[in-house]
Amino acid sequence: MSQKKLELNTVLMKSTFKLLGKKSMGTTFIIGRPSEREQGFAHFVVVTAAHVLEEMEGSRATLFLRKKNKAYQKFSYPIEIRHDGKPLWIRHPDVDVAAMYVNLPSTVDIELLPTGMLANDETLKKFEMHPGDELMCLGYPLGAEATEAGFPVLRSGKIASYPLIPTKETKTFLYDFRIFRGNSGGPVYFVESGRIFAGTMHVGLVQFIAGLVSKEHIIKERIETLYETREEKHSLGLATVVHASFIRETINMLPPKS
Repeated sequence: MSQKKLELNTVLMKSTFKLLGKKSMGTTFIIGRPSEREQGFAHFVVVTAAHVLEEMEGSRATLFLRKKNKAYQKFSYPIEIRHDGKPLWIRHPDVDVAAMYVNLPSTVDIELLPTGMLANDETLKKFEMHPGDELMCLGYPLGAEATEAGFPVLRSGKIASYPLIPTKETKTFLYDFRIFRGNSGGPVYFVESGRIFAGTMHVGLVQFIAGLVSKEHIIKERIETLYETREEKHSLGLATVVHASFIRETINMLPPKS
């Protein structure tokens, strides 16, 4: 799919799904990894927060996919996440990102995202991304779906921390977005027309995936009294987002698929 013709809001909406397993639930989106052996062909890769898969018990989980006849319909699709007790996903060694190959049925309605939509340091630098820029996010807060067909809920928020680059050092950034269980793994992305950068307003659409939701940003307070010591947690309504450069690295860690 041509990135110039790709409309990221819609393509990501069609590529994002709920992932449910025993004792864990999250959001996943599917990216196409180009085949090393067959030109023009891409393998389906599930991307999510690593802890979503790690907290799931057993060898199988369920993806809630969609098909379209006259209208969109949701259907459950079991996938194997462990074989002989060993994870089938690859976890990035430094951040909360996991990726794994998946085979999808021919009936699924999906527009496959190219890996070129994952932002890197050059992307963030070129478009002068900064605190206050608004990003969108897709997910399933507390398992909620936008429609009966199982589309994710779209929400938005602003970049709430600095600096963003180099991502190798920052790893994550704060996102002014109230996170719930089920949001973990959801794609965080940027779409803007007429972006001003390099001192000029540029005609056209700027769009890319900035990262994925990892966890809620919590402040812990230690309280000591004469009778006890306890810890209280305070929510700030912020999410921690892992940079997309690490998603790309995780996908590249997958073994070649025959």
